[in-house]
Amino acid sequence: MREEPAVVLVHGAFADSTAWNPVLAGLTRQDVDVIAVANPLCSLQGDAEYLRDVIEGLDRPVILVGHSYGGMVITEAATDLDAVRGLVYVAAFTPDQGESAFELAGKFAGSTLGSTPLAYPVGGNEVRIGPAKSHVQFAADPEFEDASRPGRTQRPVTEMALTDCLSTAKPAWRTQPTWQVFGDVDRNIPVELFRFQVRRSAPYGVYEVPGASHAIATSQPEAVTATILQAIAYATAY
Repeated sequence: MREEPAVVLVHGAFADSTAWNPVLAGLTRQDVDVIAVANPLCSLQGDAEYLRDVIEGLDRPVILVGHSYGGMVITEAATDLDAVRGLVYVAAFTPDQGESAFELAGKFAGSTLGSTPLAYPVGGNEVRIGPAKSHVQFAADPEFEDASRPGRTQRPVTEMALTDCLSTAKPAWRTQPTWQVFGDVDRNIPVELFRFQVRRSAPYGVYEVPGASHAIATSQPEAVTATILQAIAYATAY
């Protein structure tokens, strides 16, 4: 058996690392070594370089888990990185070379994000989702106990990060085992995009969770945790 990898969780735009707390708790109960990275949300290249530094500091195999824009970051960061044993995309972009989060979000109809973000006057061209709208746009699951919290803890994201294109000619999902988990009522990223990404990336596991919103890691942590555990099991066995 191979060494069990550590799990590195990478949040996306309009969120912060606390969005992973329910998944962190579930993985910790399974004795998984897991950390949630504070994604800078400044530029795709810079965010990916930051993540690579984190991975190199761990000095062990890893499973990368990205939510939303975090899928862009893990794809860019994992290219030709020997430590990576697999990738889990959680309601995430799974980009090919030359694609941006902004472009992918508009590839299919259904997203209502374009009319929702508000300017955030800190450090230049950053945007956020207004707290009053966050629960409808980001966390609309009926059973979400505190749907307003993501809007109050989110980090703003730069326009550059959302429009930067994947630079690598060999995206990591083409060479690494991947898993996909997403909801069918996501209002940030249309479910048809997730299904399109599944068709072209041929993941090892696909889990479409009925009724789950974009905040699936917080509202449906059991499904996300189970998907990550499958990735760990595969990486450890093979």
